[in-house]
Amino acid sequence: MYLKKANGPRTVTLRDGRVLSRADLPPSNTYRWVASRKAVVVDAVVHQLISRKEALARYALS
Repeated sequence: MYLKKANGPRTVTLRDGRVLSRADLPPSNTYRWVASRKAVVVDAVVHQLISRKEALARYALS
């Protein structure tokens, strides 16, 4: 199995014990933003799975 090289960690452990990985992030072409998808992106940024700059670019956020 081939793993794509990524900057930063592949997974992070959240305070409640859940493990969040890059695979858990919503697709970059997400059209409908429900609260659960927003929460995953926020958790990823807060726990440094992805950078804020990467999240802004990936999801075209303002």
